[in-house]
Amino acid sequence: MKIGFIGTGQITKAVVTGILSAKLKVNKIYLSERNKKISKGLKSKSKKITIIKNNQEIINKSNWVFLAVTPKVGEKILHKYHFKSNQTIISFISTIKMKQLKKIVKVKASIVRAIPLPPISLRKGPVPIFPPNKKVKNFFNQLGTTVEIKKENSSLNFWSTSGMMAPFYEMLNHMSNWLVKRGIKKDDAQKYITSLFVALSEDAVVKSKKDLKYLVKESQTPGGLNEQGVKEFKRVGFYRSIDKTLNSILKRLNKV
Repeated sequence: MKIGFIGTGQITKAVVTGILSAKLKVNKIYLSERNKKISKGLKSKSKKITIIKNNQEIINKSNWVFLAVTPKVGEKILHKYHFKSNQTIISFISTIKMKQLKKIVKVKASIVRAIPLPPISLRKGPVPIFPPNKKVKNFFNQLGTTVEIKKENSSLNFWSTSGMMAPFYEMLNHMSNWLVKRGIKKDDAQKYITSLFVALSEDAVVKSKKDLKYLVKESQTPGGLNEQGVKEFKRVGFYRSIDKTLNSILKRLNKV
């Protein structure tokens, strides 16, 4: 199979990195030259990768085409290109919905919206797709865990939660800096914080069939430090602010 990427940002970098370590039957990977640093860096990792300046040429050569540009760039350039009806078009663009994608693609190709996140480079993490598509599902199951969505409006909820990735990293950064201010070396602080939250996340995955409330309760002891942490966060409205932010992101997505 030959695949092509229109747009060469961080998500393309993560997806291609995951593909290179997976057992996928991908013979050729065509990358646009938009970000020369990323495209050249990826090309150095595999002979399968070819950098092509012309996006239309990428489309012409590919069985599957991945749309990985920003919404503004997508709205500006994608309608200029000619796609083929026997292609699979996979869009990573958060705010361009299926109705608009069909107008952009013009032909009756197989179109899927997907939400890959940076951990896909490690072949980890969920990848929501809409609409359900067996081939695309099997593809992303080699790179993480595919979640099939039957209604596009439901996919917006997943897009919204994906907007909490940077806030999560900022929380880790904040706690690491807190340790540094108290005399801990930066490398040790970052190693401790990141290792702690990796372990907590893996534990949550193992116990994912249980209600998450169980983990909240299980990790506390009466009068203990974690009980204090939860109570103080609740008192200052920390968890309500998460809902508020998610609702705000969802509102933005619904306006498109």
